Amino acid sequence: MDDTPHKNAAEGASLFGEETGAYRVLARKYRPRNFDDLIGQEAMVRTLSNAFASGRIAQAYLLTGVRGVGKTTTARILARALNYEPKSGKDSGPTLDMPELGKHCQEILESRHVDVIEMDAASHNSVEDIRQINDAVRYTPVSARYKVYILDEVHMLSGAAFNALLKTLEEPPAHAKFIFATTEVRKVPVTILSRCQRFDLRRVDADTLTKHLGKIAEAEKIDAEPEGLALIARAAEGSVRDSLSLLDQAIAHGGASVKAAEVREMLGLADRTRIIDLFESLMSGNIQEALKLFREQYDLGADPVSVLTDLAEFSHLLTRFKVVPSSLDDTSLVEAERKRGKELSERLSIRVLSRAWQMLSKGISESATSGKPVQAAEMVLVRLAYASDLPTPDEALKMLADGGGNGAGASSGSAANVPSGAPRMQMAQGAGNAIGRPASRPAAAPDNVPQLQSLEDVYALAEKNRDLQIKLALKNFVRLVKLEEGRIEISLDAGAPLNFAGTLGAKLSQWAGRRWVVIVSRERGGETLAEKEEKSQAQLKADVRQHPAVQAVLNAFPGAEITAVRRKAASPESENPAEGLDAPVENDEE
Repeated sequence: MDDTPHKNAAEGASLFGEETGAYRVLARKYRPRNFDDLIGQEAMVRTLSNAFASGRIAQAYLLTGVRGVGKTTTARILARALNYEPKSGKDSGPTLDMPELGKHCQEILESRHVDVIEMDAASHNSVEDIRQINDAVRYTPVSARYKVYILDEVHMLSGAAFNALLKTLEEPPAHAKFIFATTEVRKVPVTILSRCQRFDLRRVDADTLTKHLGKIAEAEKIDAEPEGLALIARAAEGSVRDSLSLLDQAIAHGGASVKAAEVREMLGLADRTRIIDLFESLMSGNIQEALKLFREQYDLGADPVSVLTDLAEFSHLLTRFKVVPSSLDDTSLVEAERKRGKELSERLSIRVLSRAWQMLSKGISESATSGKPVQAAEMVLVRLAYASDLPTPDEALKMLADGGGNGAGASSGSAANVPSGAPRMQMAQGAGNAIGRPASRPAAAPDNVPQLQSLEDVYALAEKNRDLQIKLALKNFVRLVKLEEGRIEISLDAGAPLNFAGTLGAKLSQWAGRRWVVIVSRERGGETLAEKEEKSQAQLKADVRQHPAVQAVLNAFPGAEITAVRRKAASPESENPAEGLDAPVENDEE
């Protein structure tokens, strides 16, 4: 199998008009001529070999698979095997062992043998076309052992045509064989499927395809970089024909050479090293660097959707490294993928990689259908970078079980790091990131940000930044235990939002421009701001009730109550503490 390209090039010198000097594309020049030449279809070859050896040759075969995996080529080789007769020596009947061209082989491979009839069912799909086959199948072969009918894209036959074929397919003459090929096996009626021996031709994996391309490049005396061939093999997605067509294009593009950089340019792909750099920046939460790398790739000609697709493929590759370590031995991988990918796979969890895959998969479709794919792709990257700070589902559940848990990605703030003897507490600090690197420190605090010295200062900062949820929680559910620079210890009443400590720590770090750690303690703590406000209102009501004017109103309207007290600016000369208070009075009587 190692010398297949050389052998095919030599054997095919007189085929397809090469004697006229016409150029043959690689997909035709290196088309397999026997089962030994087929790559990636070992299961089918083994089954056929056993069947031919035991004489259990089916009356009809169905070959299915994606484009370019060799369905029609396999059908011709199978027709050759059914009718193989060596030019010299004894005829031993149908065989897969075809060391040389037999009496009928060249005509069969060139699709011009009178007893091997090829029909394109896409353009001959009527009842009349099938009726012609039914009429002709009764006659014995002219020169070959079997009359073989090859129907390509058989799923394109009409319903009536399938019905017309059924009786002949169920009880064909002994001298007739049928071979069907299709890419849409689900469209073939089950009545046809049940009368055929089915073979599913597999996609050829990138590793095998890269080696195959390397042999062809060597046979063609082409200087080809392994990384360039690997890129072509990946782009072909398991199709041998597509890979050879791309190789032809790459040779023409590179001037009789195949360089990785030129293949990327030709396919509109991003540099794999740049993709890894971009992925690492996203998982570190470094959105500025990520957007810069993305723009650099876009400026070099990479398609935005292709960049997102490459990121998704890389997240899938890292997942494979974790669950299938032998994937690192794949020869189609470039060195950067193998080395740095291994390091990243050890640092990232399966859940983080799965989340990245899901977000990128959704983002690919968004960018592909967007009128502004570059902006859409950048928004996907922003979401992915900020999601790197979020806890995974199991981490979130652990937080709930622990009464609040750690801040996203802040594993260093777990209870294991709490000094012995301290009360059980919840540690939460500013956002970390998915790969465990410390988040970039916030910028230095602006001069106009007040120093936080009390719970009221924290509340005022939330009010200034218009964060209603933080304000309500601070007012009604938070009790201050201890407050010092960069560290606040609180206790939470029932009803506090889930993971409030982690949210507050991240918000304070953002607002104050410096890192803050929030600790949830079991100590009771002081009064909530709501309790302080209620107590202050009660004291103000008591003070204002002593005001002569208020007393006069209350005496004039028995049953009246003071509902609220609002302060207004008091004159500097006033010495009466009740002066400057405005007290609405409500009368309960008619």
